[in-house]
Amino acid sequence: MEFKFTEENIKRIEQEIKKYPEKKPAVMATLYIGQEQNGFISNKVITETAKILDITPEDVLGVVTFYTMFHQKQMGKYHIQVCTNVSCMLRGGYEIWDQVKDKLGIDHLGVTEDHQFSLEEVECMGSCGTAPMIAVNEDYYENLNKEKVEEILSSLKNSD
Repeated sequence: MEFKFTEENIKRIEQEIKKYPEKKPAVMATLYIGQEQNGFISNKVITETAKILDITPEDVLGVVTFYTMFHQKQMGKYHIQVCTNVSCMLRGGYEIWDQVKDKLGIDHLGVTEDHQFSLEEVECMGSCGTAPMIAVNEDYYENLNKEKVEEILSSLKNSD
């Protein structure tokens, strides 16, 4: 399957490149744009990113594999990330992890058969003062308990 950045996304990438004295620091933004367009970071996205930024595909892959925000396979329509790092763990993060996992019937980096949900256990997402928390796509839900998590999951299931 071929991948090329859209003309609109090329313009967005060019704006990112202008922020730096060289192209390489725009790798994160370019990958984010590629994932947004393609749904995940495929080898073709890596190759195109490397070409645009005049860096090696290995440099790009290093960034993709380091950051958990980049996915190398298609995730669900609703990608749920559950923090289980120290603050969240101490305030019930693992109980929430188990609740979501059981409710969706999938494990870490799993995707439901209908492709509506994917699940990821993550390290700190910067909400330690409002732990425990989950993220659904780009939205954070904080100060959670099992009832609030149940409401969130139900609202997502009913929004389609």
